[in-house]
Amino acid sequence: MNSLDKKIKTLVDLLQNRAIQNPKQIGYSFLIDGEKDTINLTYKQLDQYSRAIAAYLQSVCPPGEVALLLYQPGLEYITAFFGCLYAGIIAVPAYPPRPNRSLERIQTIIRDSKATIALTTKSIISSLERRASETPELDNLGWLATDHIPESLAEKWQKPTINEKTLAFLQYTSGSTATPKGVMITHQNLLHNSGLIHQCFGHSLQSKGIIWLPPYHDMGLIGGILQPLYGRFPVILMSPLMFLQSPVRWLQAISRYRGTTSGGPNFAYDLCVRKIKPEQIQTLDLSSWEVAFNGAEPISAEVLERFTNTFAVCGFRPEAFYPCYGMAEATLIISGGNKFSPPVKTTIAASGLEQNQIVSVSQTEGTKTLVGCGQTLSEQQIRIVHPQKLTLCAEGEVGEIWVSGPSIAQGYWHKPEETKQIFEAYLAEAPQPFMRTGDLGFLKAGELFVTGRLKDVIIINGRNHYPQDIEYTVEQSHPLIRPGCTASFSLEVAGEERLVIVAEVERNFRQLLYGSQKLKVKSQKYGLTNESLASIEIDFFSERNGKYGTENPDNYEDLIKSIQRSVSRNHDLQIYRILFLKPGAIPKTSSGKVQRYACREGFLNGTLQVFE
Repeated sequence: MNSLDKKIKTLVDLLQNRAIQNPKQIGYSFLIDGEKDTINLTYKQLDQYSRAIAAYLQSVCPPGEVALLLYQPGLEYITAFFGCLYAGIIAVPAYPPRPNRSLERIQTIIRDSKATIALTTKSIISSLERRASETPELDNLGWLATDHIPESLAEKWQKPTINEKTLAFLQYTSGSTATPKGVMITHQNLLHNSGLIHQCFGHSLQSKGIIWLPPYHDMGLIGGILQPLYGRFPVILMSPLMFLQSPVRWLQAISRYRGTTSGGPNFAYDLCVRKIKPEQIQTLDLSSWEVAFNGAEPISAEVLERFTNTFAVCGFRPEAFYPCYGMAEATLIISGGNKFSPPVKTTIAASGLEQNQIVSVSQTEGTKTLVGCGQTLSEQQIRIVHPQKLTLCAEGEVGEIWVSGPSIAQGYWHKPEETKQIFEAYLAEAPQPFMRTGDLGFLKAGELFVTGRLKDVIIINGRNHYPQDIEYTVEQSHPLIRPGCTASFSLEVAGEERLVIVAEVERNFRQLLYGSQKLKVKSQKYGLTNESLASIEIDFFSERNGKYGTENPDNYEDLIKSIQRSVSRNHDLQIYRILFLKPGAIPKTSSGKVQRYACREGFLNGTLQVFE
């Protein structure tokens, strides 16, 4: 790990050190338009703004209070985060509620964290005033517009009495399988994990980060904002919205600013392949990109291959890909590989995986290729454990991933029982406690392979099916199914587990179904019992796409059959229900993961927004 001065015990020590040693160095740049319009922040400026915010906080609330951070991505969020640290206030990063969107997540976080104050900007306070009056949780907070705090207050700041064991912030989990919980992260957790990332990624003073990830999420905050400060190298930030609106902006930023470290979840690489045009590709130079990290969701070998093939002409090298594994409960990173080696892959028998067994094969029929997420890191341990027996799994057996080490968080805020269940798991063979990740996987020659979420696994006829595999099959079956917007889960029907698929369709769903003919869809014929699907007028599909061969549907009946056929052929499963949703309707977490449990509840309650 990068050796810090031994006097640096907290992030406050770290930033003050950078401000004294390198006051004029630009630590953070933000691309306002996602392209060239830039604002900068030096270490000295960040220290000054943070002290001013902290001084104000110290005048209105005691150390140890909890403060909600509600900011759009940008430099003001960074100053507010460090302002809380400088005041000994526990920060809770969150995202401002969007207009006409539910406040449920924010309300849950406020209730759970018992936040007393909210830091934000004047403009966001103005936009929330009407909704706050209707929402007791928001209305009861003390609101502070940090963009109106004078810099001169910095002189009144008093360094708080904190140490490495002090809570720095609460990282609320994405809530992909349950209600969001506040993970308690200390300064020691952050410095240790930052050291692991620095070592794994091979960072140096010559590194340069390009980050579009949400700053309220662990990967964006710890990997994108804190890691550059730890490594004393510059980072260029942009809003996730800028990337999603035009994915080429991400790669243009790497090309223009000669970024060495950048990345995101698997979907981001897939989006680039699908959305960036050939003429745009010709303008890119990705030869400076050393670490293309890929984490936060299942990593697809096919996506890695397509991205490499598409952008090799720009100088992108396959060994730049850096698959890794992590989660909020472990601060961030848990495992990572060799920076200079291409991703490790293994091809196994799909039938064996259904029985939690790993059988390596050489043929392609009936197989699944998995991408490794690296090895266990310094001072950490990974074990594969039988989730029911709580005993170590044998080599070549899938089990729950357990982790221990200094990066493991302190537990869940105000949830002692859940903390004990997740963070205090023990093995007979080891004296120290382990954290249960809730993820399934296996180790092969020291390499960690993650196969799925324990709670999401679909068990039908005694066989395990991973929902992400089924969802990928559905999305590949037809171009009208939106990538990354499908959920699969099971329901008990007449004593048997049956498969349900819900999928968003493209916005031009109707336009791409052509002709004057109208088709009345009989719901019972296709197993679609939702009343709103019982009689839908659909035009026929006209567009042909070579990658779907000759199986493109000519009408709505064939669209249904295409999905059924693909799932049956690839997974030997029969679909009980298929539901098509409007674009943007599928429930997702704050980090963009599909919430399968919420999809299941919405299906049962009839609250999903069906395409009509």
